[in-house]
Amino acid sequence: MESIAGWPEGKVDDLITGLAALIASHADELAAATVAETGIGCMPDKADKNRFASLEVAQSLVGMPGVGVVGRHEREALTEIADPVGIVLGLVPVTSPVATLVFKSLICIKARDALIVSCHRGAATVGARTVDLLRQALARHGAPVDLLQNAPRRPTRRATAALMRHPGVSMILATGGTAMVNAAYSSGTPAIGVGPGNAPAWICADADVGAAARVVVASKAFDHGIICGSENNLVVDRSVRDSFAGALRRAGAAVLSPAECDRLARAAFDDRDGRLRRTVLGQAAESIAAQAGIEVPRGTRLLVAPVSREAAEGPYGWEKLAPLLSLFGADGADDGIGLCRQLLGNGGRGHTAIIHTRSERLPVSFAQQMPVSRILVNGPGSHGCIGLGNGLTPSLTLGCGTYGRTTTTDNVTYTNLVNVKRVAYPLAGDARSRQRPMAGQRRRLVPRILQDGRLPVRRGRPR
Repeated sequence: MESIAGWPEGKVDDLITGLAALIASHADELAAATVAETGIGCMPDKADKNRFASLEVAQSLVGMPGVGVVGRHEREALTEIADPVGIVLGLVPVTSPVATLVFKSLICIKARDALIVSCHRGAATVGARTVDLLRQALARHGAPVDLLQNAPRRPTRRATAALMRHPGVSMILATGGTAMVNAAYSSGTPAIGVGPGNAPAWICADADVGAAARVVVASKAFDHGIICGSENNLVVDRSVRDSFAGALRRAGAAVLSPAECDRLARAAFDDRDGRLRRTVLGQAAESIAAQAGIEVPRGTRLLVAPVSREAAEGPYGWEKLAPLLSLFGADGADDGIGLCRQLLGNGGRGHTAIIHTRSERLPVSFAQQMPVSRILVNGPGSHGCIGLGNGLTPSLTLGCGTYGRTTTTDNVTYTNLVNVKRVAYPLAGDARSRQRPMAGQRRRLVPRILQDGRLPVRRGRPR
């Protein structure tokens, strides 16, 4: 297969820019096709997400060192050289097929890798359309079109599993459900996977409740709540609970009564396992309310269910990829942090946690105690976790680290798709003096290895 490994960085950046511009010009068309095929999400929001995944991601890549010599460190006499990993298998979810596919294509091209795309069967047609557009753009820029290939139009699980185990595949980039990510990790092929999200949003006693409510509604209503890093549970200090509920209503949310919470639970969650019903996934708030027999004001964007602490162990305490949120009360900072940790234990460890506060101290304390990869301060979960409006790397594949049983905490990008070789030279000057232990430190003892491979046994009393 032809390669662009030898292309200069500027030529690769021109290719990335061209691909991104093409997809951005088709963002509305592809968003409409996605909603028509999957029945999930909001067309204008999907179009915005398609533009983010093309233009914003491309901007984060252009001008960055891709392969070849990517770093020289004179003090350490070290040179870093990056090589492509080879062929990447990209697993693409039904929730954000176009945005995820375009994002993975751009970062693979920056790393000079080839990409085989396997879309969820429920988004296979729009995925194939996106691949066709990108292949046309590759040809126009003189790049090998087979840098990007599509799996069969409606791939079976068996075919996808075979691709995962294929010796020609160097790495799997898995974005999707837990079962699929686990299959990628157990395939024997190196994989980068993501974990589910169940982000708590802590509304502290000193929060600007009006601003926090506007952010929460805009975030959780975006694309009808299907971004996994969006707010899933509100943890609200009791001292501001009533004022925050009022601010939520003014921002376009419906705050439900206890009876309405019960009706919503029966409509939204499966009786057998408590999972969100497919009929609710990524649907508009008014549609979900109608399914539950709940009357809400016209234009309602979000359903908020105030529930008891005991409900944290049930469906209301788990991930909800829809514009509905649970609201729990907390008594002070220790209780709020403890409840956030408890909720993260419901399938959200490693992903994202959110805090709304005016304090400079609380975010650091909160971050130190949250087993997550991303801590967002006074910002929206849906937009913030993917790097929109903050300093995080723009990405549609969000690692969860060992907290979430994945391999990285990064917002995954092209640097995760290269092998970095390090060329080490002898250090100049007196190497022994440079390696002397600092004052107060015990010298490191390098044990002598015996001929049979065993470490020597230290005689005498233990110290």
